[in-house]
Amino acid sequence: MPGLVHVVDDDASYRTAIERRLKVAGYEVAVYASATQLLDQMPFNVRPGCILLDVQMPGLSGLELQSQLTELGSSMPIVFVTAHLDAATIVQVIKAGAEDFLTKPVTSEQLIDAIERALLRLEAENGQRNELASFRGLLLSLTPRERQVFDLMVRGKINKQIAYELGTTERTIKAHRHQVMEKMQVVSFAELVSAAERLGMRG
Repeated sequence: MPGLVHVVDDDASYRTAIERRLKVAGYEVAVYASATQLLDQMPFNVRPGCILLDVQMPGLSGLELQSQLTELGSSMPIVFVTAHLDAATIVQVIKAGAEDFLTKPVTSEQLIDAIERALLRLEAENGQRNELASFRGLLLSLTPRERQVFDLMVRGKINKQIAYELGTTERTIKAHRHQVMEKMQVVSFAELVSAAERLGMRG
């Protein structure tokens, strides 16, 4: 899976070696000698990619960079690489959302596997985000009455209950319900409820 890999490491020879290995595997590579250098060259979220990040570096550490990227709202997955295996650090970075933690020396296979997993996860997350953004857009096409019906539908109310609550007939609610399903471009009620759930609209 092609993509852009940002390599952040203060060891120049390591950066060169990793860049060569990744380019041979078909990846585009951007290298940075420090965490600060990567931050200075933001925004880089416009293209699918991941970050290969050293843990211990002079100045801003890998852990501090991870924290700052989270604060900046970056969704780019991070694969940590370190020469010093430290269980406490592994737990800390994984809890903070890191994709993987590799120990130097890293084989090309380990490296590519971790990067591919990271990029696949990013692709899946972006797909879900786009789907939900599209769903939000479709919600705007509902009339005020259809929106009321939608809200009650996804809370599990049946037609009779919705009709009573809105002071109308079941027949009218059935017609509104049909319009809601059509406008929201869903083929089943379960799909509608699932989308509403992910948008936090069932409370």
